[in-house]
Amino acid sequence: MTVGVTSTAPLPLWLGFKIGSRARPQHAAMVSGAVKPSRSDQLVFTEPETKLIEALLGVQGRGRGVSSKQLQDVESAVQALEILKGVPDPTSSSMIEGSWQLIFTTRPGTASPIQRTFVAVDSFKIFQEVYLRTDDPRVTNVVKFSDAIGELRVEAVASIKDGKRILFRFDRAAFSFKFLPFKVPYPVPFRLLGDEAKGWLDTTYLSDTGNIRISKGNKGTTFVLQKVTEPRQKLLSAISSGEGILQAIEEFTLYNKVDSKGDFRSLVGEWQLLWASESGGESWSDISRGLKGVHTIKEDGQVAHWAVPFPGSRVTATGTLVENAKSKTYSVLMKEGSFQFGPLKLPFDVQENLVMEILYVDNKIRIGSIDKATVVHLRL
Repeated sequence: MTVGVTSTAPLPLWLGFKIGSRARPQHAAMVSGAVKPSRSDQLVFTEPETKLIEALLGVQGRGRGVSSKQLQDVESAVQALEILKGVPDPTSSSMIEGSWQLIFTTRPGTASPIQRTFVAVDSFKIFQEVYLRTDDPRVTNVVKFSDAIGELRVEAVASIKDGKRILFRFDRAAFSFKFLPFKVPYPVPFRLLGDEAKGWLDTTYLSDTGNIRISKGNKGTTFVLQKVTEPRQKLLSAISSGEGILQAIEEFTLYNKVDSKGDFRSLVGEWQLLWASESGGESWSDISRGLKGVHTIKEDGQVAHWAVPFPGSRVTATGTLVENAKSKTYSVLMKEGSFQFGPLKLPFDVQENLVMEILYVDNKIRIGSIDKATVVHLRL
């Protein structure tokens, strides 16, 4: 995803935001007994923006693991927003200032190995800081490896060419590791790269709220960014990075506490397990959570769980789902199971009666608890 930089250049000018930067929103959800913000303080998106957010949920590697159908949905949503244009002359707007998080990017063949390494890894958080109205206007790319390890910052001198284009030139970069008292220089001789260290970036859409931006670089790469991360994406990002998952779940459910927890019809469909807390047991439910499989809930209440412990194999368990009207929970009665390896199929008994509680459900994500473990599912 190089923007005006050849494959020998350091990094693309992708866009994202660094948590804790000076542009951090002040209405972020608070947890652990703090005051919950009102619904009116939460993010508001237009219908076209919502379609883009919906299309991006579940996309892996910020576009690396996108299916043809997902890519088509994302491109269609991007084009619809670009037609709307959003804020006129975005580079002249103060809303372009601040920190942005990279949510999605196309990946042309010109991308350098370094770019592919950093941007495609879900456990890394990719940010960009844009500050054009200072004595030293800059655009800074940030790769945050983890809170424990540190980050890489690649900085570029920036200037505004017109209402939508930013010109930039990389001039310095360094690793900041938590376990070292000094910065480690990024080994790229920017001064020797000449024009290869230069590029431009067009903002083709900036939302009226200043929370969504779509940009394109001179290599044809498209970037989708958010200044304030949509709560579901923030939760999925925490799961991908493996950090702050329970806090993200608590924050998410606090925000959505007044929402319906869903009726039986909202549960019907096919669900992929994304994350589960440990319960320490050795039941079928514990084993299936460890395998992070898929389960299907049918309209007649039939449930089927399946997972692939290793290539060529499949473990399946079936049962029924019954709503407990008084307690607003569900009983999951698992009865039969089987292990299949190639043409060989071996049945086994399951015989489990589990209690499932739904904390939140919509058309894309489901959060709940089952057998005392917190679980997060993504609708397929």
